[in-house]
Amino acid sequence: MEIRDFYVTVGPAEAADLVREAISSSVSGRLVDQYVRTHGAQDMVVLIMEKYFMRTNNRATLTLVADNFDGKTKVRLTGSGGGEGAFLRFDWGAGANFSETGERALLPYKIELDG
Repeated sequence: MEIRDFYVTVGPAEAADLVREAISSSVSGRLVDQYVRTHGAQDMVVLIMEKYFMRTNNRATLTLVADNFDGKTKVRLTGSGGGEGAFLRFDWGAGANFSETGERALLPYKIELDG
């Protein structure tokens, strides 16, 4: 499992669109579900995506949660589920690769925070 937390300069919906486009551009990447909540000026978007990874002979998932609850957009990407078999959780880097793809799509908008 690979988790990445960071802030971006775009809103939650735009961040979700950018990641969805990056994942969907691959042959086996697809959106499984999308959930959106809006309350006044606050938004939250949850995406669940999956992609087939040949190295694990399995599908991995990427979950994106983007919200602007604290005045700027926070993004959390969690790559998981690419392990082989029922008990082996080692995914040969599929989770890290999947979450890296999502982060790379948002790199131009990423905010570097001090400390």
